[in-house]
Amino acid sequence: MPVTHKTLVKSKQGSNAQSQQKPLAAKTAKVVSKKKDEDDGTEIGEGGDEWMHGKTLIKPPDQLDLTEAELKEEFTRILTANNPHAPQNIVRYSFKERSYKPISSVDQLAVHFFLEGNLLHRDSDEARRQKAKQGLPDEKATVVTETEDEKLETPGGGEDGAHSVDSKTGKKEQKLTNQFNFSERASQTLNNPLRERGCQTEPPPRASFSATANQWEIYDVYLEEMQKQEKNKEKAKAVPKKEDDKGKKKLTLVETQSDDLTKVAKVAKIIERMVNQNTFDDIAQDFRYFEDASDEFREQEGTLLPLWKFQYDQAKRLSVTALCWNQSYKDLFAVGLGSYDFTKQGRGMLVFYSLKNSTYPEYNYPTTSGILCLDIHPDRPYLVAVGFYDGCVAVYNLKEERPEPVYKSSSKSGKHTDPVWQVRWQKDDMDNHQNFFSVSSDGRVVSWTLVKSELVFTDIIKLSLVGAVSEGPEGVPPPTMACGTSFDFHKQINYLFLVGTEEGKIHKCSKAYSSQFLETYDAHNMAVDAVKWNQFHPKVFISCSSDWTVKIWDHTIRTPVFIFDLNAAVGDVAWSPYSSTVFAAVTADGKVHVFDLGINKYEAICQQPVVAKKKTKLTHIEFNPVYPIIIVGDDRGYVTSLKLSPNLRSKPKEKKGQELPRGPEVEIAKMEKLLSLLREPENSKGRTESWCQTDYGPQALDFRR
Repeated sequence: MPVTHKTLVKSKQGSNAQSQQKPLAAKTAKVVSKKKDEDDGTEIGEGGDEWMHGKTLIKPPDQLDLTEAELKEEFTRILTANNPHAPQNIVRYSFKERSYKPISSVDQLAVHFFLEGNLLHRDSDEARRQKAKQGLPDEKATVVTETEDEKLETPGGGEDGAHSVDSKTGKKEQKLTNQFNFSERASQTLNNPLRERGCQTEPPPRASFSATANQWEIYDVYLEEMQKQEKNKEKAKAVPKKEDDKGKKKLTLVETQSDDLTKVAKVAKIIERMVNQNTFDDIAQDFRYFEDASDEFREQEGTLLPLWKFQYDQAKRLSVTALCWNQSYKDLFAVGLGSYDFTKQGRGMLVFYSLKNSTYPEYNYPTTSGILCLDIHPDRPYLVAVGFYDGCVAVYNLKEERPEPVYKSSSKSGKHTDPVWQVRWQKDDMDNHQNFFSVSSDGRVVSWTLVKSELVFTDIIKLSLVGAVSEGPEGVPPPTMACGTSFDFHKQINYLFLVGTEEGKIHKCSKAYSSQFLETYDAHNMAVDAVKWNQFHPKVFISCSSDWTVKIWDHTIRTPVFIFDLNAAVGDVAWSPYSSTVFAAVTADGKVHVFDLGINKYEAICQQPVVAKKKTKLTHIEFNPVYPIIIVGDDRGYVTSLKLSPNLRSKPKEKKGQELPRGPEVEIAKMEKLLSLLREPENSKGRTESWCQTDYGPQALDFRR
């Protein structure tokens, strides 16, 4: 909108024309101005009348004619800090996304004036050097003088002024507080001294490489790659049907070699373990160093310290049906997942955990049927035998990266017709073939041998309610078959093994005799959930059942030596690897019971619940072969690791200057001492020893002399 310009017309012609048009107004204006000049006492010279005339507005020829409404209309403009000349389309190359990306933030600063200062502080070293170079006097010696006007203004005349000058010259000049290096004492804080920490590592190896690439070389590389792929396809077609899996495996290996992620898999696993160790550092410290000092005041009672808790999200709603430690890698253990509720049978899973990483399993193998038992080979830690609910047995090889087992039984290869409750590896046969045994509810104890790419089975014994039954000529089993639920092989005598049945009996069998039992024990009123030989003593074994009892046996005697009632269904029992008199059991009420017969023959020295929810049932327990910890599985798929307090693994105190004997002989002697008190009475020196047992509570033994 154009702006009107105001100009003053100073020419005489303009004033005369104005005076001619309005003579009366001009005369009155002159009279008024003369009166004002007279009152003010000022005189106006000639030509003063010209400046007293009115101002007129001259309209430019190109100005628009606007109405009153348009003139009164307001236009608002908002001032912003954005630079209108700043470019808005700047792009930069992103190496992450490999493309050009626009930059959102643009510099809006516009510098209108810039001047480098050359001021120096007068007390600084640079200022003193320049003064000395230019020969200027020091300003501290200058005297402040006052001007005459200031002397007149000060009351008291010149004497006071002179006195003030003397006082100023006599005193030292005070240091101003607003200098650049000023800071109040109250605001000063102690600055922590800076510390430098450095580490030096060996530089990574370097190698200089130089080559030239042209179209011919690139073309040759592509041709070689295509030829490799064609050869692999031809090999896959030439392989017969039985070896289709191996051909597929070779193809997958060729493909994975080109994948960059496989190169960092091992490094990523190590970093993941380091992160987990830092996250659960308090648990790792407790596992390594914590010893419960309060055990000294508990009178031979102990506690269990919870450590890591293992869980896999894909294994939810599955129960822990099997646990087994790896004998070669002491921190690795296998977990079998399935279901004991036979109305809700479905999938299962084989999972391997390590104490170094509790958040995610090392290996996991999903299965179509629920797993009920497993066992890791003692000499070949990569072989795992598994028994399923559908009667199959399988062998997994951890070295081969595929979800299917390398061996699996079928209906043609003599698989069980009922769930497989227990599998155990045995020593290699005469031909150096690996073999393992299995027991099932169909009453068969079967030996499985790994021959080339298939499992070869051999029936060792068939259980019946009357006795062992050998294979008839027609091969039809009798209708009165007993259901095997658990078994275990002797630690020193290879051919001797025990079998627990669903009817509550335990049979002592031999591999050499398939037609009869060596001994039968009326053990429990319900199914035998577990039977295990002692780690040290060759005559002792232990059994547990859902009838709430745990019993310890001498296999030369038909009656139990110890009976313990735990007031709940017992899921599993295990001997400790460090003592012949220590064992632990888990019950359906969520408690772990630890016994040491050398300390207390009547009740547990530790009885502790280890689950959060009351309805959770504990199913299995295993001792670590080296570390003082146990792992416990429940019916919700969780595995909890617990550390034994010093009282639960106490050893006899050493006397000064006397070393205690160590080794398996000492443990055998400890158990033999207990058994000598409980065997059949023998008349010696006119004294008799007798024992009686009852079925009421943990105090099942009464010693009388």
